[in-house]
Amino acid sequence: MAAEVLPPLSLYIHTPWCVRKCPYCDFNSHEPEANTLPETAYLHALLKDLDGDLALANGRTIETIFIGGGTPSLLSPAFYRQLFLEIRERLPFSPDIEITLEANPGTTEQGRFVGYREAGVNRLSLGVQSFHSTQLQALGRIHSGQEAVTAVQQARRAGFDNLNIDLMHGLPQQTPSQAMDDIEQALELSPEHLSWYQLTLEPNTAFFSHPPALPEEEALWDIQEAGHQRLEQAGLHRYEISAYALPNKQSCHNLNYWKFGDYLGIGAGAHGKLTTIDSQGQRHIERRWKTRQPDAYLRRSNDPRGFVAGKQQIALEELPLEFAMNALRLTEGVKMSIWSAYTGLPESVLLARLQSAHEKGLLMEMPEKLRASPQGLLFLNELLALISDQR
Repeated sequence: MAAEVLPPLSLYIHTPWCVRKCPYCDFNSHEPEANTLPETAYLHALLKDLDGDLALANGRTIETIFIGGGTPSLLSPAFYRQLFLEIRERLPFSPDIEITLEANPGTTEQGRFVGYREAGVNRLSLGVQSFHSTQLQALGRIHSGQEAVTAVQQARRAGFDNLNIDLMHGLPQQTPSQAMDDIEQALELSPEHLSWYQLTLEPNTAFFSHPPALPEEEALWDIQEAGHQRLEQAGLHRYEISAYALPNKQSCHNLNYWKFGDYLGIGAGAHGKLTTIDSQGQRHIERRWKTRQPDAYLRRSNDPRGFVAGKQQIALEELPLEFAMNALRLTEGVKMSIWSAYTGLPESVLLARLQSAHEKGLLMEMPEKLRASPQGLLFLNELLALISDQR
């Protein structure tokens, strides 16, 4: 099988531990039972997990790595140094590989940032969420606004020149002026990338069971519009539904997701999407996920069944929606040619499912790109529902 006919390949690594579970968080994160984390055991498990998936890489180069959580910055620089060394022995890295580490401002200090940079991390994503103490307390965050500022300063001194700040709006009792003040404080730190998204109440979270008082719909619209204009004015261009970046500073890892690329997923609860081509030349696109609970994941190291908890091949009739769900998040859309290149199906299969949404003005004129109209970006869920209904 020729690697060049397959989508680009990324690697996602999940770290399942955090100091304290936030009430809005529906990610696979767990408070550790002891003060220390099982770094050696987890390193061993991750590498065995990767070994089980190596055949799916099919000789492709790893273009990006993203370490998410949980709180990846709870693990030591030495852990990541050894992890990257071991991964390199198994898979080739792109010469300009992007390696992102998520960090919590409450779990970092200067020495750790230096260590992460020396280990090979070249992009940081700081989970700030807000600079206001009232909102940070409501969100269950363990850092203060000043600690967030200090973390950015430490990261800069450690040599990081590609930095994302995660910022939320629509927070409990947040006023539009407070939301805009968060943006202004973030802009003072000159991030290359800003992820700015609205708080949503997800099932299986404390906020979903006991909803806090959130801003009214009209206030949310005002925040969204004012924030968007301010970020664009500051030179941070919106390239994805909730992501803004300076030129050439978009998240390459996330772009691979939105452009329907492939990715290996290792670690407790990690998800992956992989494409294979059989001997008849037929493509098979499969999603797979790993054992979720950290203790159970570690036990799988000695289990001949491996780490895969489940897998599902994406049916042909589901591919148009799967592709659109990713591509339409990008404000500039995705070239239609990617559809055929990555799925092996003619463009007519996708176009047939888009007709209704196109007629309602939710898509821009095709055929070169699949791209949401400004109205479609505002009502993306309704747009995707139309595509789903065409099955």
